[in-house]
Amino acid sequence: MGKAGQFAFDHKEVVEALIKYQGIHEGIWMLQVRFGLTAANVNTDNSPNTQLPAAIVPIQEFGIVKTEVETSLTVDAAKVNPKKAPQSKKDNA
Repeated sequence: MGKAGQFAFDHKEVVEALIKYQGIHEGIWMLQVRFGLTAANVNTDNSPNTQLPAAIVPIQEFGIVKTEVETSLTVDAAKVNPKKAPQSKKDNA
């Protein structure tokens, strides 16, 4: 368990949480991260006259994508979020 106010998750934990959030019950899913790319001049040594061109790679979105192959980055939805069997009328009586 993390410290109060700070929690870290590995790739599979993020995929599992998104599978559950979306109510997905089948298929193999992998984390998808979409990056952007932009450039700027940045100050590297606190001197206003010393700037260097730099690339900035922001993360634009996270998602999950269905795949066929299990890897260290995938989660099987049937294992982490199985469908619940419908209750029969006997169970409710």
